[in-house]
Amino acid sequence: MDDHDERGTTMTGVDPGRLDDQQLMKELATIHRTRHDTLLYGSNDALRVHNERMAQLEGEYLRRNPGRSVIASRTRDGARDRATAGRATGAPVGKWGPGSDGAGT
Repeated sequence: MDDHDERGTTMTGVDPGRLDDQQLMKELATIHRTRHDTLLYGSNDALRVHNERMAQLEGEYLRRNPGRSVIASRTRDGARDRATAGRATGAPVGKWGPGSDGAGT
């Protein structure tokens, strides 16, 4: 029996816990690169499998890197700070600015 055969479960690829750090990062890059096309054009089953695999890989990354660097602007507080600063200076916040409907109006 090979290492990929998991009776009763869907297993695509190698168990993330068995990948070295470089292999894990390569797998993560690949799954994130293919995410958009899978969402738009994949079958429901393909999307389900993609979701499961992405969760496995991301979970393993987080397990290995519990103290990873977090950029303050990528947090809710950081986003609030940007929004507050944008209102104070009149600068747009986000893609089209506050209150925009996205159509440039």
